[in-house]
Amino acid sequence: MMDTALSATLFGAEDLRMIERPLEPLDPGMVRVRFAAGGICGSDMHYFRHGRTGDFVVETPLTLGHEIAGEILEVGGETTGVSVGDRVAVNPSRWCGHCARCRDGRPNLCENIYFMGSASKKPHMQGGFASVFDVVPAQCVKVSDDTPLAAAALAEPLAVCLHAINRASPLDGKRGIVFGAGPIGLLTVLAARLAGLSEIAVVDVAAAPLAFAQRLGADHIVDVAQGDETLKDLADDRCFDVAFEVSGTVAGLSSAIRNVRRGGTIVQIGNLPAGPLPIPANAIMSRELDLKGSFRFGDEFARAVHLIDEGRVDVLSIVTAKRPLSLAEEGFRLALDRSQSVKVLLTAE
Repeated sequence: MMDTALSATLFGAEDLRMIERPLEPLDPGMVRVRFAAGGICGSDMHYFRHGRTGDFVVETPLTLGHEIAGEILEVGGETTGVSVGDRVAVNPSRWCGHCARCRDGRPNLCENIYFMGSASKKPHMQGGFASVFDVVPAQCVKVSDDTPLAAAALAEPLAVCLHAINRASPLDGKRGIVFGAGPIGLLTVLAARLAGLSEIAVVDVAAAPLAFAQRLGADHIVDVAQGDETLKDLADDRCFDVAFEVSGTVAGLSSAIRNVRRGGTIVQIGNLPAGPLPIPANAIMSRELDLKGSFRFGDEFARAVHLIDEGRVDVLSIVTAKRPLSLAEEGFRLALDRSQSVKVLLTAE
């Protein structure tokens, strides 16, 4: 039995250290998971580069990582539903189940949520980029022996996209446009197609991820690095019903507002900069647009795991590199280089 765990812990901007810490006895009602794979998320990269993501600021050491999967090593007490040896995707959300939002059926807005690898609360909630970590059984969704745990780790970002799709539904037969061709944007393309979107355009400022989007089935790709005239022409011609803003930029949201049709829907997925934003907000009124936020996910996590387990969504198609957990900083720096990578996974040794 392991008595220590190695964790990728952030102490400040670009100060990521591999820390060996002793393992305490497992609490009753918890399960101990051996890390197998984890995806480096955009919010992880914001934490790494800036010591914060949006309004969430790292004030004490924070183990990063919330896109994770592994194998159950130990079960505490009379825990039911999971067993030692189970291969699981780990839902980083631990909802209270009794607050007003949970009772409303919107657990992603839980007032008492515990979300792994997040600085949104004090003390911070430690993440899963650790060789061993503890969770509650409800966070574990079993996967079949045929499903790679690297794929199971990407259930979390797929769930984010499924939730965004649900915020825009129904989509059957509609035309959509995605701003941002990073991992979430690419998975949004796959999820939107699954939901029945008939035509999808993807917009970005970088050629490499746009080429990736085209390989994944985008009908149109638009490089706006030199201006958005091509985008305007496409939007005028195609009449997009829904826009997914994934880039987390003012330019992306402004373009979404300008280029979706009158009466259309915009879903904000990307984490925008903190503070006031200069966007064409009056157009939301004059064009009667529905601007919706999309934050994390609820029941979509279990659906994401099942879609991956059934082979209906090939999440590994966006993975461009893997690095061992012990080289987490190298993995982060690679993930930050959009010319070299789309999605980087950390893996067990």
